Amino acid sequence: MAGFDHKTIDAAWQTFWDANQTFATPTDRTKPKYYVLDMFPYPSGDGLHVGHPKGYTATDVVARAKRMMGFNVLRVMGWDSFGLPAERRAERTGEHPSVITERNIATFKGQLQKLGLSYDWTRELATSDPKYYKWTQWIFEVLYKRGLAYRSEVAVNFCPALGTVLANEEVHDGKYIETGDPVEKRLLTQWLLKITEYADRLTDDLATLDWPAGVLKIQRDWIGKSIGANVKFASPAGDIEVFTTRPDTLFGGTYVVLAPEHPMVESITTSAQKDAVAAYREQVGKRSERDRVTEAADAPKTGVFTGAFATNPVNGKQIPIWIADYVLASYGTGAVFACPAHDERDYAFAKKFDLPILEVVKGGDVSKEAYTGDGPHVNSEFLDGKTVDDAKTAIISELEEKGKGSKSIRYKLRDWLFSRQRYWGEPFPTYIDAAGNVQLVPEAELPVSLPQIDEYKPTRDGAPPLARATDWLPYKDGVRETNTMPQWAGSCWYYLRFISPTNDQVAWDAAEEKYWMPVDLYVGGAEHATLHLLYARFWHKVLYDAGLVSTKEPFQRLFNQGMIHKTSFRDLASGKYYTDEEVEQRDKKWFVKGTDTVLESKLDKMSKSRYNVVNPDDMCRDYGADAMRMYELFMGPLEDGVEWETAGVAGTRRFLDRTWRLYAGDVENNTPGKVSADAPTDDKDLERALHVAIKKVTQSIADMKFNTAISEMMVFVNEATSKKAIPKAWFESFVKLLSPFAPHVCEELWKQLGHTTSLAYEPWPVFDEAKLKTDTLTLAVQVNGKVRGQIVVGTGDAEASIIAAAKAEVASHLAGKTIKMEKYVKGRLVTIAVAD
Repeated sequence: MAGFDHKTIDAAWQTFWDANQTFATPTDRTKPKYYVLDMFPYPSGDGLHVGHPKGYTATDVVARAKRMMGFNVLRVMGWDSFGLPAERRAERTGEHPSVITERNIATFKGQLQKLGLSYDWTRELATSDPKYYKWTQWIFEVLYKRGLAYRSEVAVNFCPALGTVLANEEVHDGKYIETGDPVEKRLLTQWLLKITEYADRLTDDLATLDWPAGVLKIQRDWIGKSIGANVKFASPAGDIEVFTTRPDTLFGGTYVVLAPEHPMVESITTSAQKDAVAAYREQVGKRSERDRVTEAADAPKTGVFTGAFATNPVNGKQIPIWIADYVLASYGTGAVFACPAHDERDYAFAKKFDLPILEVVKGGDVSKEAYTGDGPHVNSEFLDGKTVDDAKTAIISELEEKGKGSKSIRYKLRDWLFSRQRYWGEPFPTYIDAAGNVQLVPEAELPVSLPQIDEYKPTRDGAPPLARATDWLPYKDGVRETNTMPQWAGSCWYYLRFISPTNDQVAWDAAEEKYWMPVDLYVGGAEHATLHLLYARFWHKVLYDAGLVSTKEPFQRLFNQGMIHKTSFRDLASGKYYTDEEVEQRDKKWFVKGTDTVLESKLDKMSKSRYNVVNPDDMCRDYGADAMRMYELFMGPLEDGVEWETAGVAGTRRFLDRTWRLYAGDVENNTPGKVSADAPTDDKDLERALHVAIKKVTQSIADMKFNTAISEMMVFVNEATSKKAIPKAWFESFVKLLSPFAPHVCEELWKQLGHTTSLAYEPWPVFDEAKLKTDTLTLAVQVNGKVRGQIVVGTGDAEASIIAAAKAEVASHLAGKTIKMEKYVKGRLVTIAVAD
């Protein structure tokens, strides 16, 4: 059956939108605004696969609907284009990273444009553009002037193969997660940002945001605000200061644990244990803090006894001092006292190493597991009988009175390590003068542009790549900083630059910022739940304190789209992956075609190396951009992970063809279209279906439930297909409703319907509550819990007549039986119970 020519229609309307700048951001400031933003991508050489546009398509539907609802919409796209991948490719190929990046951006942009995404491309930006990073450097100077940026010698994750520092999040089991290269700890002078000064506000202001509960929890846990006590445990090498959130359990403390990096480890370890302790510290040094923080409480515990003992300050008992990797030097004091009866990690450690477990809070069975709830204290002298909160207050007072402790607030959050020993990143706008002092490059001289160099690896003596730029390095009476900023820097504030991307005088126009901010809807992957969002919020709060932005938070509403997966096929013996075309299924197992090689089939993240990537360009070519867009949103709830099935794109294409034929008819079968200006408007069922669709689609877009919206539109098309004629005005309302999802075919239908302008700014259809009502109801009829029929009744029919009609409908199931119960459940069903 004939449908529309998507190749011609898609190309025509994409050309029209570009030529007419249809989605240019309006300048009228009397209308309400809506700022909808995607987490902008890193333009890799692989281009987009079909998993990437899921979020972009969702935000496009929202943006298009909001325009039609009368909002000024800011809808923009840019590129997070600094970073290590381009630099690594440059090392392999000899191409400059800027050339590689420019080519990748062109690929990504072309793919996005083929999907008909309604971006204002006049505001496109890239973080590696000097016109952009001039202002990244300017914000760094704001931070520095406010005392929030400083240099310090710190222990870092250093990858010798890459010659650069890595963030904790980039290291797993002592290796760089992308390449598998070994990582070691080194002391280096680095730039750090005092994000810890904003820890309270970063925690407290989460309450003002419309974000997923899981992301809010992750942010709170990462900041890790804890209220407790500092407690002093006497040891042979001096007092060990311990921070604890449960000082009420001190009487149950049976050992002390130091972080392997704790400065007292060497002085406190006995000679008999020195070799064992040294070996353990070396082993732990290969793991990142992130791995150690996120390790499950019941994961196997490791540790080693120092040979020394500490004195429990509340009862004078001697307890052993251990070191273990579940304690971090960067959190609290780097030391904990362990009460295994009431802490899951301590419990697992005590069980592993056969250490005492002493109950001090009643309520569980500590012979089986740690009890972490409330209850009366026991075995705790003057705390006995008290609840946890009361016991905390009492023990802190006792510690303070005896000089053995004090109340304290601590955070897991550490200052942000802000240096990288890479080339392809923002240069710092600083230099070291002749006296060895840090100085800022004057604002008038920004940007400090990246110099051209021929080799992107560190120098032989370990200096960063920028040290190779011998002509660039000298500055005034000193030398420039040779570290570069991390990739996070450019993505911390890009949402602000989109407001005034071509203004060379300011980073953003103040009046425009006040109009557009905050971002109303921010959509991206949950993998950014911690760092990008935390860093962006930190910078934004600094800018707010400096009077440079008008809102305390950058992103009011956050939505995380789920990932799209596709089955991969791998030979477990060789590790080789195979394409769909190379495999076949026999007896519910997968084989390499024509062989007996059994393959593992696995629903997997899309990756070129796994041969399970689907290119969106192919889908647009074969089925049209609109079918691709609709399938992305129809697969399931936006937030869920789903499996890609190309057959599903064919399904949404069939729906669009049916919609097209309502107007154009079917030439192959000589069937005319149904839409007519003269069609009667007394079809209550069709009119009701239209208004139900308008109401539910409008609400579903607001709720980000796009699969539900598409289902409702399918219901209308089914109803319309069964009719002989459809009023033109009704069909036009439906075309408007469908247009955010399928803009190309809807623009073409709008044109065919006689309109001469784009429908992008046509008013959104409004439902009439009165038109939603119906004169009849269809009710199921149950007999002994099983549906045996259905009846159609009037909405005003009396209950007695409804039950009578139901009994008549299922008379064969009632014959010869005694009716024990008959009941009408209003608006839903009639249920009847019978006995033989």
